[in-house]
Amino acid sequence: MTDEDQQERVNSIDPGSAAVDTAAGFQGEPAAGDSRPVSEPPASEPAPPEAAADRHPATGAMSAERLAMKALEARLLGGERKLRRREVAAGAGLSLLSARKLWRALGFPNFGDDDVAFTERDQAALSTMVDLVRAGKLTEEAAISVTRAIGQMTDRMVVWQIEALVEDMVHEQGVTDAVARKRLVNELPALVDALEEVLVYSWRRQLNAGVQRLAVRAEAGLQASEEGREGDEDDAPLPLARAVGFADLVSYTSLSRRMNEKTLARLVQRFENKCAEIISVGGGRLVKTVGDEVLYIAETPAAGAEISLALAEAFTADEILPEARVAMVWGRILSRLGDIYGPTVNLAARLTTLADPGTVLVDSMTASALEHDERFVMIPQDPENVRGFGEIKPVRLTRGRGKGLVLD
Repeated sequence: MTDEDQQERVNSIDPGSAAVDTAAGFQGEPAAGDSRPVSEPPASEPAPPEAAADRHPATGAMSAERLAMKALEARLLGGERKLRRREVAAGAGLSLLSARKLWRALGFPNFGDDDVAFTERDQAALSTMVDLVRAGKLTEEAAISVTRAIGQMTDRMVVWQIEALVEDMVHEQGVTDAVARKRLVNELPALVDALEEVLVYSWRRQLNAGVQRLAVRAEAGLQASEEGREGDEDDAPLPLARAVGFADLVSYTSLSRRMNEKTLARLVQRFENKCAEIISVGGGRLVKTVGDEVLYIAETPAAGAEISLALAEAFTADEILPEARVAMVWGRILSRLGDIYGPTVNLAARLTTLADPGTVLVDSMTASALEHDERFVMIPQDPENVRGFGEIKPVRLTRGRGKGLVLD
């Protein structure tokens, strides 16, 4: 713990302060220990370097690029940065320690006491989360977890969006990457409102779908997974039944070493786009991609099987991408932090390494769940010793009757 953190913790539990950072830390008032009024800067405080430079630029006027960046920042942040961190925390009725918990959950960098880094919108957002705790709608722990989800997901989202826009400008306008990144500041204002509207729309749709998957249909999924189980399996205590699949591109590492930046970017984007399309059409969910591998889930073994076969077939037929090894296991999982955990996930990962290029492997229990479905044919393979699982009996999954997934 830093000296600053220690001082803040002392401040937050000072007997003369109403802020107590316990399990109900968001209930209190701003921390004691800062003798100056929260609304006034210290008399001797120097102006931030950037602010001083803006008021007295060497040339007498800010450049067009600088003006555009300041205008965009004011629009995105809801105004000019005028507040210090203690002022924002005090305005929300929080100790600085509690405020920093939420800011860190959002992924914000550390700011010093003298940094003028916040706007009134920052204070309003902080108050919104705190009010949920004070009203008893969320515990402090849940508020921090939900806030961290927002921070991590939006961080990844904006990086993805910026890179997509830059790449498009390079291609369409024939400029260099560096020039495109500078031009983006002028291009974004025309896009902000539309992107925000689609973000909120998508969040509401995804939240509705998530409630259906993770709450309304959860019990039915567990009941459907009972067949063929003894009740003492390693994953028995876990709360969700899912088909868990991995798809892994063959020879990706050696291919990437021979590619330039542009070709590698096209390959990665093509891989992710194709996976996302197939998994979505199959009614599954893409959990994450890690380099040359994608992790996905589906609510039934049949849906997982259809997605797995479609992925293997799509990469085999693709003229650019290499073939993929695919594996799928029907079992129980724990869903946390936007990811999934448990023995089912580990077994699916192990089976992926055993699959031949262009094929799909499942375990014997998953094969039993699919054996009466005429859309699939199971071909038993030789037993394998798998680290952490001992001897298992993999089964190759192939297509039976029917067309499989139909992609538009």
